[in-house]
Amino acid sequence: MKRILVIYGLLIVTFMLFMFYSQNNGFRNTAANPWDEMDEGLRGTIDEKYVMVTFLSGIEYWKTAIKGFEDAAEALNVSVEYRGATQYDVNEQVTVLEQVIAKKPAGIALTVMNAEALTGSINKAVEAGIPVVLFDSGAELSKAYSFLATDNYNAGVTAANKMAELIGGKGKVGVITLPKQLNHQERTIGFQETINRQYPQIEVVAIKDGKGDQLLSGKVAEEMYREHPDLQGFFVTEANGGVGVGKLFEANQNMKIISFDIDKGTLDMVRNGTISATLAQGTWNMGYWSMQFLFHLHHNMTEQSATDVPGGLPLPKYVDTGITVVTKENVDSFYAK
Repeated sequence: MKRILVIYGLLIVTFMLFMFYSQNNGFRNTAANPWDEMDEGLRGTIDEKYVMVTFLSGIEYWKTAIKGFEDAAEALNVSVEYRGATQYDVNEQVTVLEQVIAKKPAGIALTVMNAEALTGSINKAVEAGIPVVLFDSGAELSKAYSFLATDNYNAGVTAANKMAELIGGKGKVGVITLPKQLNHQERTIGFQETINRQYPQIEVVAIKDGKGDQLLSGKVAEEMYREHPDLQGFFVTEANGGVGVGKLFEANQNMKIISFDIDKGTLDMVRNGTISATLAQGTWNMGYWSMQFLFHLHHNMTEQSATDVPGGLPLPKYVDTGITVVTKENVDSFYAK
C-alpha cells in the first residue's frame, strides 16, 4: 500500500512540474508576439486613441465613414476622435492636422483636401512614429502607409457610360468638380477620356469649379447653361454640387444630372427624378478598414514601413472600396435604416 501511495505521489508531483514548465517556458515562446492571443480577438486599451481628420467636417457625407471608424474601434476596444476643417480651406485642414500630430495619437485616418499642401504634415507624422492611413482622397507622394478609396478614374468611366445612355449617345454635357482635389481630378479625367474615346457625338463643353458648395455650383451650372442652351447633361463630382445643380433644374427634368454619393438630399432628388443617377461609394468600408489598418500598424502586426521594406505581413498600399450606380429603380435601398 505504501509503495502504491509513493507512486501516486510521484505521478502528481511530476504532473504539477510538467504544467508549471509548460506554462512558463517549455512550451511557450517567451518573445513578445502580438498574434499570440489571436484566438481571444484583437483588443486594445481604451486610452489608445485614433483620430479621423476630414475637411468640410459638418457635411453628411462623412457620417458613414465615421460610423465605420467607430464600429471598428468598438470591436477593438480603443477610443476615437473626429476632427476636421469646418470649411473647404486647405490652410485650416493643415492647422487641424498639425494640432492632432502634436497630441501624438496612436494613429491618424486622413482624407486629403490638397495633396501638395498636406504631404509635408503627413510625412512629419509618419517620421514621428504615428501611423497615417489615407481614405477617400489621397496624396501619392506622401509616406502614408495605405490609401482606401473609390477607384475614382473608374467612377468617372462609369459616369460617362451612364451619361451616354441617358442622352442617347450624342449631345453636349458639362462637368462641375473640385479641380484641385485628386479624387475629383481622377473622376473628371475618367469621364472626359471615356467620352472622347467612346462617344464621338458627345462633347464636354466645359469643366468648372463648384468648390463643393450648393449655391456656387448652381450658379456655375446656370452660367454654363446660358453659354450652351443646348446642353443636355451635367456630371457633378460631389454631393453638395449635385444638389445645387438639381435645385436649378427641378422644373426641367429633361436635363440629365449625374451626381456623387448618397446623402438624403441627393437620394430625394434621385427618387423624384431631378437627379438621374448618383454614384454610391463604400464610405463605411473606408472608415472601418482605416481603423483596422491603423490598429495593426500601431501594434506592429505588419512589417510594412513607409519605405516599403519587403517581408512580414504588409498592408496593401491601395484598397478599392467599391461603387454602385443609384437610380430611381434602386434608390429606396440606399436610405439610412
